[in-house]
Amino acid sequence: MNTYQQLWQSLTPLYDADEARAIVRTVLEVKYGMTLTDIICGKITELSADESIKLEEIMARLQKAEPVQYVLGEADFGGRKFRVEPGVLIPRPETAELCKWIVDTQKEKEAATGKPAVHHPNILDICTGSGCIAITLSLDIPQSTVTGIDISEKAIATATENAKKLNSNTKIKHADVFDLLKMTKEGIKNEPSLDIIVSNPPYICEKEKADMAKNVLNYEPCLALFVPNEDPLRFYRAIAEIAALELADGGRLYFEINPIYEKETREMLEGFGFENIETQQDFYGKKRMMRAMKK
Repeated sequence: MNTYQQLWQSLTPLYDADEARAIVRTVLEVKYGMTLTDIICGKITELSADESIKLEEIMARLQKAEPVQYVLGEADFGGRKFRVEPGVLIPRPETAELCKWIVDTQKEKEAATGKPAVHHPNILDICTGSGCIAITLSLDIPQSTVTGIDISEKAIATATENAKKLNSNTKIKHADVFDLLKMTKEGIKNEPSLDIIVSNPPYICEKEKADMAKNVLNYEPCLALFVPNEDPLRFYRAIAEIAALELADGGRLYFEINPIYEKETREMLEGFGFENIETQQDFYGKKRMMRAMKK
């Protein structure tokens, strides 16, 4: 029977010690209900034979750099558990910061006016993935109407499952952003005017692959991560054009962005006539989020 120390040390070829410890603690908590005190007191040695075999299988997957979220089938996002599986982007803490920015802005408006900023805000999440953004906003902004769209059938199935599990009335739809842009430009609108559009689209350039961790590069969906080196803003341009046509006056567009292209993203939004463009740093100090308002 391996000890806690032996388990986390087996992951140090892939992760630093702190992250390796956190991964093993998460596994022991989620799969075996162990608290930190249980772990420190050596309760791992009390696992049954079947439990020990299962733990060995889990560790074997982790030692191949498979993300712990895929191994466990869930990821924490803003204090809620979201179902995730291979083929669906794993929710990140930085994206939870984006949601908090949106929710806090709504609350600030309500506090300033003494009434809801928008009585029933209509929100569209483009490239919804697991549904983490759309579902979080639907639960944290009361009376909102939220729709999440994605091109991936697996993402749609996962987001639908998460909405049901978390008792959210978020509408999840299969749609391609470029088809949506084409329909919007042709005057075909499936939604009433939108108050908020938010997106965490693919934004990592192919040239950045060399700097990426194996657990991301080898396991997470390329469709949700990468854009061509020669056109890093292709999704942002399409979404900004949709927003320029679909947002109500004073409506807001929120992006998670690639910090490398913060300046270019800002200039692109200015080109579409957006104003009050703001950038927020994530907790690593990187310019990760952007907000713009339609005139």
